[in-house]
Amino acid sequence: MLAKNFKDEASPIIREYLIYLQTIKGKSPKTIEEYFLDLRTFFRFLKTVRGLVPKDTPFDEIPISDVTLDLIKTVTLSDGYEFMAFLIDDRQNNSSTRLRKTSALRGFFNYLCVKKHYIDDDPLKELETPKQKKSLPKYLTLEQSIQLLEAIDGPHKERDYCIITIFLNCGLRLSELVGLNVSDIRPDRTARVLGKGNKERIIYLNDACISAITAYLKVRPADGLKDRNALFISDQKRRLSAISVQKLVYKYLEKIGLDSQGYSCHKLRHTAATLMYQHGNVDIRVLKEILGHENLGTTEIYTHLNSEQMETAANSNPLANFKKNDT
Repeated sequence: MLAKNFKDEASPIIREYLIYLQTIKGKSPKTIEEYFLDLRTFFRFLKTVRGLVPKDTPFDEIPISDVTLDLIKTVTLSDGYEFMAFLIDDRQNNSSTRLRKTSALRGFFNYLCVKKHYIDDDPLKELETPKQKKSLPKYLTLEQSIQLLEAIDGPHKERDYCIITIFLNCGLRLSELVGLNVSDIRPDRTARVLGKGNKERIIYLNDACISAITAYLKVRPADGLKDRNALFISDQKRRLSAISVQKLVYKYLEKIGLDSQGYSCHKLRHTAATLMYQHGNVDIRVLKEILGHENLGTTEIYTHLNSEQMETAANSNPLANFKKNDT
């Protein structure tokens, strides 16, 4: 079901699109909420520049329940670029946020034009996406990964060790890890993972993962469970929450001195991918399937090279030792 504010605030045509995202495209509730907020911001902006609301109306109080197809048909490419300028000047949105809003708008107008034929032409088809600064993913080195595993102790050491082992070896997303059920761990050394957009994939479990899972299952609570299916159980006998996993990861990162250096659960996913690519020589297409990426371009960020590899490559050039003979 869509969140209550979508039904109350969105006009019928916007609500129709959000339902399409939910039921046909299988988007997560979080993604649908982000698209709703992005569309709301755009139509609030449009009503402001069109003079459709009193000038003294606070921006955050402008309704979009009355956005009609007639208003939508007046949108032009110039409106799209003026909206981008508004996001920079008035909202101080960074390129990543503006990229998401661009995607939300283009998806909405594409739906109206291509899927429903409500409009003859898509005015925002040529709306360019903001250029993003390409930064390399932050990850732990092999030595730091070993230190992290060795730092795990306490009353839940088997559970916590299992969690971090799976992060570092399988590269799961946080939501994928907390969503694991006991039945997802299969006898053939594989696990079923439910990824983004409810897409299932099968991952293979290496010896480290099998050993960690076996040790944890021996001590996993069995009585009084609120969620008997969940693999990872909290002190309250419920499925371990994403926040709880984040806290335990931060705790162990702090133990090895990495608490204030921008590391997180997602960085452990980056670590797994980087270690597999740099140390395991895993093909980038195989890595794409392991990580559950929809596009190869997303995976290609892990093809970054460290300085040692770059030096080795330079020294491997057949001209590396050539010197001009001036005699």
